[in-house]
Amino acid sequence: MTTGRTLFGEDREVVAVRVDGELRDLDRPIPAGAHAEPVPIGSPDGLAILRHSTAHVLAQAVQRINPEARLGIGPPVTDGFYYDFDVAQPFTPEDLKALSKEMERIQRAGQRFQRRVVTEAEARELFADEPYKLELIGLKGSVPEGGTAGSSEESVEVGAGELTVYANVDRSSGEVVWQDLCRGPHLPNTGIIRNGWALTRVAAAYWRGSEKNPQLQRIYGTAWPSKDELRTYQARIEEAAKRDHRKLGAELDLFSFPDEIGSGLAVFHPKGGVVRRTMEDYSRQRHEAGGYSFVWSPHITKANLFQTSGHLQWFADGMFPPMHLDEEVNAEGEVTRQGQDYYLKPMNCPMHNLIYRSRGRSYRELPLRLFEFGSVYRYEKSGTLAGLTRVRGMTQDDAHLYVARDQVKQELTRTLNFVFDLLRDYGLDDFYLELSTRDDSPKFAGNDEIWEEATATLAEVAAETGLELVPDPGGAAFYGPKISVQARDAIGRTWQLSTVQLDFDQPNRFDLEYTAADGTKQRPVMIHRALFGSVERFFAILLEHYAGAFPAWLAPVQVVGIPVADEYLDHLGGVLDRLRAHGVRVELDASDDRMQKKIRNHTLEHVPFLLIAGEHDRDAGAVSFRFRDGTTRNGVPVDEAVALITGAIASRAQISTADDLEPAGGADAVPTGTAATSLRDASEPAAGAPAAGAV
Repeated sequence: MTTGRTLFGEDREVVAVRVDGELRDLDRPIPAGAHAEPVPIGSPDGLAILRHSTAHVLAQAVQRINPEARLGIGPPVTDGFYYDFDVAQPFTPEDLKALSKEMERIQRAGQRFQRRVVTEAEARELFADEPYKLELIGLKGSVPEGGTAGSSEESVEVGAGELTVYANVDRSSGEVVWQDLCRGPHLPNTGIIRNGWALTRVAAAYWRGSEKNPQLQRIYGTAWPSKDELRTYQARIEEAAKRDHRKLGAELDLFSFPDEIGSGLAVFHPKGGVVRRTMEDYSRQRHEAGGYSFVWSPHITKANLFQTSGHLQWFADGMFPPMHLDEEVNAEGEVTRQGQDYYLKPMNCPMHNLIYRSRGRSYRELPLRLFEFGSVYRYEKSGTLAGLTRVRGMTQDDAHLYVARDQVKQELTRTLNFVFDLLRDYGLDDFYLELSTRDDSPKFAGNDEIWEEATATLAEVAAETGLELVPDPGGAAFYGPKISVQARDAIGRTWQLSTVQLDFDQPNRFDLEYTAADGTKQRPVMIHRALFGSVERFFAILLEHYAGAFPAWLAPVQVVGIPVADEYLDHLGGVLDRLRAHGVRVELDASDDRMQKKIRNHTLEHVPFLLIAGEHDRDAGAVSFRFRDGTTRNGVPVDEAVALITGAIASRAQISTADDLEPAGGADAVPTGTAATSLRDASEPAAGAPAAGAV
């Protein structure tokens, strides 16, 4: 009998096998003639198997220490895993320490993961004391194989296939010491988990994600093939915590989420508003130059519009409940006029379709590119909200392009290039693509032929970019497949940004037409394109990417003037007035704080340029620069300083150090000598020598 172990067992890095596309345990038989591929532990599938196996070890450890704990589910997630438990008392940090030690014992024991197919009756007998497992067994057949949030977690145990149980078997005695309902696959044994894992935190979580269900205790962990990879991950997490946009948003006074307004609804403070406005203004300029027409649509509409678009059939769970309006009742309480349901819009596309349909269209108008910064509202569950990255009210930089069928490929290519260019201008340039397609579930509209054509076209356009293309089966929108631009940030994390979706369905639903060159009526093809995704989420991504130190063109305050003493206020104020006339965002710090405190405060606020002036600067008609990293450039003539700052802002470059700012004519153009006031002279005088102009 051929198994993955006989084919690949010599390679200790191989932890599973893919047989004709299906992931399997190494010791499962492989049918004759089947195509088998090894699954290394460091591959995405291998990491998921490692993490899911570690989740089983965690659950076994919990029930060893607390036999009364009832099991929820324990899927792998990005960079780790979790497992939910119903326990009498919430877990504490001390509990995690004890669980980690018990997990180490299980790991060292090298218990074998043993798969067994069971009937529903057998499963119910095995898990008679596990109410949550029994509920999942009852769902058998209704949970899809891959799926989305909510179903994908459950599918690790009861997908559309057969019911299986994985037992942890003692290596010496062959005794089953623990078991769990699970689809698998798993590692050959617990010893392969090695030392690259850690428990990370505890959280509360509702069973199956619904607030109507019991609240369980969730333990999160992470697992990697080696201790070194774990340390690298932990260092990245530590850096990510420093960059958390929620923390930076409060420290830099950019935005907040007032309780009085509601969960997932942000307000932007003046400094955050400046950054947001600058992001949007530049995007508007680029869209205008790119041939887009600007439109606007209201925040609320009748239910019929979303019935026509299909959103009420396919997206109702993500929409806020309806508001029943316009009903009229007489004095006797009788309804004299029927009311109607209105919805906050979750999407802009139905309204853009109405704009297209408002009059007859000619082939000469195509491609027609409609663009809107449109506010939309989605009812995200409270447990999924995460600062600005997951909100209930957002603004999409939404475009809908209407094209003739023979223009589709050219317009898709043009759109992707537009996306890449604009994202690079914001400082993101490390991309790969994800192609989201439909699966066999009934959640997709339209016929097979249209889906095949749309998918093939997107795949061809994506391949021509030369970027890595990752498949995402089942991740398409209900009306068509999509390409997602995935961008890596400064610390290597991946964010889904722009999406480009090809849609043959919506034009049919809205009966959209144009008059072709031969006079016939033809149906356009629709391209949905969100570049930022949402302004709020993109704001958060940039804030974390730059760790709060936005490039000069995006910084809320671009220049702060700091006089060595009050007598230099007029000189420095004049320089700032010149910069303000060029549209530069400036502030003059005339506070009573000491010089060093002023410098420290504005450095912590990540102001790109601090301009300092003392006696020598004033007399020479100059200023001195201090940059974010503490480097300086002294005695720069005012005309040159203005040119340097405005040039740096126009270039959209990140200026953090003196070396980043090349003066016109090269470094030698900066005057040196007795006329230049050094920042050390101005703010850090030698012992016993007062600073120029000091009081």
